[in-house]
Amino acid sequence: MSGPDASAYPMKIIARIRTDFPEKFGIPRQSGLVDSLKAHIVFEPEFRNPDAVRGLEGFSHIWLVWMFSQAVRENWSPTVRPPRLGGNARMGVFATRSPFRPNPIGLSSVRLEGVELTADRGPVLHVAGADLLDGTPIFDIKPYLRYGDCHPDAAGGWTGGDRDALLTVRCPEALLDPVPEDRREALLGVLANDPRPHYQTDPDRVYGLRFAGCNVRFTVAGDTLTVTEILREG
Repeated sequence: MSGPDASAYPMKIIARIRTDFPEKFGIPRQSGLVDSLKAHIVFEPEFRNPDAVRGLEGFSHIWLVWMFSQAVRENWSPTVRPPRLGGNARMGVFATRSPFRPNPIGLSSVRLEGVELTADRGPVLHVAGADLLDGTPIFDIKPYLRYGDCHPDAAGGWTGGDRDALLTVRCPEALLDPVPEDRREALLGVLANDPRPHYQTDPDRVYGLRFAGCNVRFTVAGDTLTVTEILREG
C-alpha cells in the first residue's frame, strides 16, 4: 500500500542562520566542536510568531534541520569520498555526513543561549557551536532531549568515533587586532580544529580563511598552525 504523495508536502524555509562564515572553508566539520562560535537564527516573516517558540527557552540545546544550499544537485551517487579518509576510499552516502545526498538536508545540535523577542524581526534565537554557512536555510527546529538523544556508548564506525586531535595555534596577539574582540576565541578554536581538508598536508602552503569580516592566512606544519596575517575585509 502506497503512502501519501510526498511531493504534495514541499519543505518550507522557516528561518535562516547568521554566522561568521561567508564561505564553506573553515566551518567546523561537526556542530559543537567550537562552542565559542556565536550565531543567531532569524525567522522568515511567515513564522515570526512568538507563540511558535513558547517554552523553547527552557532547553539548553536544540536540533536544527537545514539545507546544504551550496550542494544541491539533480543526480546523486550511492557512494562518496569522505575527506576524513583522505578522499581515497568510498563509503555509502548513508554511512556519511556528506553534503552530497539525495536530499541536501543537514542536522546539527547547537547550544541555545537565549530567545530574544524583537520588534522588527520577531523572535531571534541566539545559539553557540553551529557548523553552518552564513544564510543557511533552516527547515525545522526541535528541542534536544538528553534522555533520548544522547548515546555515550555509540559506535563510531569507520570514523573511529573520536574527534581529531587539536592543533597548537601560534598567533601573535598583535595579529588579532583586526578581529572583533568577541570573535577572537572562536577564531582560535576554528583554527585549532584544523580547517584544511585531511588530504592537504603541504607545510609550505598558505591557506586563507574568511571569518567575521577578516581574511586569515596561515600555514600548518605537523601539529602546529601558524597565523601569518589577518586582514580586515572591506
